Amino acid sequence: MSHPEIQAEQAHIDRAYALLESSRQRATRLREMVEVGRGGTRQARFERDVIEDAVAGRLSQLELGSSSLVFGRIDRSAKTSADAQVPDATGPSETFYIGRLAVADERQEPVVVDWRAPIAEPFFRATGGNPLGLLRRRHFVCRGRVLAGLEDEIFDLDALDASANGGNGPRLNAHGALYAALEQRRDGQLQQVVSTIQAEQDEIIRSPRKGILVTQGGPGTGKTIVALHRAAYLLYTYRFPLAGQGVLVVGPNRLFLRYVERVLPSLGEAGVHLFVLADLFNEIFPEVRVRLADTPEAARIKGDVRMSQVVMNAVRDRQRPLRSDLRLDFGLGYVTLAASTSRAIVAEARRRFRHHNAGRAYVEQAAYAAMSASHRRRPEPSKLRERFSRHPGVMEAFERMWPLLTPAQLLRDLYGSRALLRSAAGGVLSDAETEQLFRPRGDGEADYEWSDADVPMLDEAYSVLGPRSRSRKRRSDTEMRTYGHIVVDECQDQPPMALRMIARRSLNGSMTLVGDIAQATSAHAPSSWHEILAHLPSGPVAPRLSELTLSYRIPQPSLELANQVLAAAAPGLAPPAAVRIDGAPPRFVTASGGVAQGVLDTVVFEAAELDGGSMLVVSPAEHMDDIAELLASAGVDFGRATAASRNATGALHPHVTLAPVRLCKGLETDGVVVVEPAAMVDEEPQGLRALYVALTRATKRVAVVSSRPLPEPLHSAAASCGAGACNTGRTAAHAAAAEASSGDSHG
Repeated sequence: MSHPEIQAEQAHIDRAYALLESSRQRATRLREMVEVGRGGTRQARFERDVIEDAVAGRLSQLELGSSSLVFGRIDRSAKTSADAQVPDATGPSETFYIGRLAVADERQEPVVVDWRAPIAEPFFRATGGNPLGLLRRRHFVCRGRVLAGLEDEIFDLDALDASANGGNGPRLNAHGALYAALEQRRDGQLQQVVSTIQAEQDEIIRSPRKGILVTQGGPGTGKTIVALHRAAYLLYTYRFPLAGQGVLVVGPNRLFLRYVERVLPSLGEAGVHLFVLADLFNEIFPEVRVRLADTPEAARIKGDVRMSQVVMNAVRDRQRPLRSDLRLDFGLGYVTLAASTSRAIVAEARRRFRHHNAGRAYVEQAAYAAMSASHRRRPEPSKLRERFSRHPGVMEAFERMWPLLTPAQLLRDLYGSRALLRSAAGGVLSDAETEQLFRPRGDGEADYEWSDADVPMLDEAYSVLGPRSRSRKRRSDTEMRTYGHIVVDECQDQPPMALRMIARRSLNGSMTLVGDIAQATSAHAPSSWHEILAHLPSGPVAPRLSELTLSYRIPQPSLELANQVLAAAAPGLAPPAAVRIDGAPPRFVTASGGVAQGVLDTVVFEAAELDGGSMLVVSPAEHMDDIAELLASAGVDFGRATAASRNATGALHPHVTLAPVRLCKGLETDGVVVVEPAAMVDEEPQGLRALYVALTRATKRVAVVSSRPLPEPLHSAAASCGAGACNTGRTAAHAAAAEASSGDSHG
């Protein structure tokens, strides 16, 4: 039976949409007021461009996409402030509708309050023990513009007359909207869930901007949602100065960025920068191509903080005095730049300049002054510069003493010379580590390719070298941009050199770090957040650590399985608790007919159980090609996830996605198939933690396919499965499902 107030609430929602459309039309009409013809003045054209930018920004803020405008309502005592412990039920009440955007009527009275406004905070924070002045909280279940249902939480039954509802009292289920959102199918991209933000999440989202906020949370606790909603909240609350300073979100890879790219625009914030580290460096040097795949050992070394000293040494090795005196004919005599003088010039330039390239002008000036002093008539240094600036001997001398360098030139020369590597890495790296960095220079700089692990190295080099020219007219690269707030997702996997790169982008030390130490799978996996904070700015505000303790995404049976792996992978870390108690038990499938065939059978079976839901197949590298070939030959509709280029479109495949575990963090699908766990453990630097990541991607179903003996934590779980809870071998149901799907391309 529908709620008796649903028609009245639908009318309010309709009015809000009408007012929102009026706001769009008013913003669009501004464009017509500033049209400039061919004879318009420069001032008029400038004003037109300013207004056009403002209109475009306003229209982007008013764009909702497929998201619903209004998702809730609060009724509170008019005599009570929002932070009161107990509402005043004896006085009048006031009502506010909560939504993604603020909407006002013709008299500027609020029709919808932005979810980030202070008055909306009790919608997310109020509890029975601390109602924050609320009498009632109402959750809307909307399908676009249509109100499909609503749910009430009553904080003071005496203040609200249930009989006013025609004898149908309000529902007192506080979690219905949350469970409905959690049960929705995943479509391959993360959706904003502002309507179901929980109190522990909201507290982090609204935390003060200054300093570093660390959010530790296990799988399914909503870390990414919290991080993105916090970015939107900070831009709303601190519009000045953050609109000018910028907000940066750093993701672990581009697949992840494509997965989350819809969230912020749906919250009215289209100006946040979502980047991977390579994008940050390409802001300065767009010509640098990051395409190379490093060996695991080379990547480990390049991520080590010791590489900062190697880069410093490599730059210093390029600051060299002359081997012998430079003598040039001038007039009836000659001028000389003595090797001993060049040594003094280099030493003084090192003392004076923090950035290498900034010292080149001084070196040239001091060299010409020294040559002038060596001549009996002491000619003006400017005359010597005019005479010898293009002299091959002088150019060669300056290139030896103090060459102008780009980061790519410095590292390409360094990697391509064992002598330079030994000099720069001596006393810092072992001989074996130094040899791992060597690679041929190739035919030319334009064809040279870089790896993801090289990016922080290049950025470190730029921080030492600086721009090649201080002159705006001659500047050949862009200066590094800084941001007023930086959000780093999956921060636990950023190596020390990457953390140093991120720290250089911080304007004032304001950062939000989210991640899970238990899911740290890189070669530099930290054991605590203190290890990460050691590489980030320390300001007057001490870092704050917050923790998300409830796993909303993962059903308890799946989480219990994953927590057995966690206990072996990171014994000291507390697992999150599952909010969703019910769920399908994990299935174990023994691939007696080969791993790829076992995966195909399992994918077909799980697709039928999920009834069209999305599925992630997480596989070790050694099986990826065989699985992809067999899925394609069987007509399964699937996609293969890669760390794709910046211009790639789409995120996860809506049905079946085949992916390595290193690309899976932060992603979620309805079901997951974990392939050959033993091989995954052997392949990854932190094998058991990687397995923990793979097992915690699903919102509904987990299946494990193996031909080798299972790792001990999974072996124990599989052995303890009761009849019907687990499956080993290819059952008749598998075979029948596979046969039925032989001509089906939907998977």
